Amino acid sequence: MPSALTNLRDLLTYAATRKGHDRADRAVLTDLAVDADDLGLPDGVEVRWLGVAGFALSSEGTTLLIDPYVTRRPVGDLLRRRVWSSDPVLLDRHVPRADAILLGHTHFDHALDAPAIAARDGATVYGGRSAATLMGLHGLAGQAVEVEAHRPFEIGPFTITFVPSVHSKLVLGLKVPNGGEITCEHLDGLTGQAYCCGQVWGIQIEVAGATIYHQGSADLLDDEIGRREVDVFLCGIAGRQVTDDYLGRILPRLAPRTVVITHHDDFFRPLDDPEGGGLAFGVDVARFVDEVGAVSGDLRVVSLA
Repeated sequence: MPSALTNLRDLLTYAATRKGHDRADRAVLTDLAVDADDLGLPDGVEVRWLGVAGFALSSEGTTLLIDPYVTRRPVGDLLRRRVWSSDPVLLDRHVPRADAILLGHTHFDHALDAPAIAARDGATVYGGRSAATLMGLHGLAGQAVEVEAHRPFEIGPFTITFVPSVHSKLVLGLKVPNGGEITCEHLDGLTGQAYCCGQVWGIQIEVAGATIYHQGSADLLDDEIGRREVDVFLCGIAGRQVTDDYLGRILPRLAPRTVVITHHDDFFRPLDDPEGGGLAFGVDVARFVDEVGAVSGDLRVVSLA
């Protein structure tokens, strides 16, 4: 919430404006909603959005998870620096059995549930140094693979490539929140703040002749991405406003046919919230569609339920 709100009138105006933006964004998401079968991917390739930047991809009996996070915690737990752990009931309810987990970075809203899922399923976790550290804290170091940039990893029918990237500077546009590597040495120190960002990756997935690209945070290293032609771009849109010309830089480099809106929901509200999930502060879904159109009017923008 903006620090300039100092009296009741300001607060009421802010709340009304926020509610109005949320209604507009929800209407846009509803209009753009498609089934995963409508993404134009080959038969047998299944995609499921798990909330935030999380996805499950399946083909030929192999399932990959990207940044799975369903154990939501209220923002008060973050402010009070409470230790967070995964909820096995929510994992079983919302997360399919997995063979591998891919982490784009290790903030809690991307990585908190990865160790528990790996323990449940015997899955291997692929990511940077902090991902390996996190797995080690849970006694699962043997199920962690510290990836190398641009090296292809074969997982069943999938070929996975990790592309070096950077996180958007969400703190006043100046720095990455909880930047650096995870340094926590004990599980009882894993507060939300202890999930430091670590190395950041864009993730390219090739399967059955199709290419999917996942960008969990709205920034990039232009030279690392280079030029690619992808079928589906899983585009994290939170924080794009603090990144210089984000869409103008990344969309021509990926040249996607379809852009899927992701990382737009309020990850402090539970998935099972009876009032429905909220939206992240300032995500401005409605404007995102126009921003994409300003770069290329040929791109299809969709959301997944």
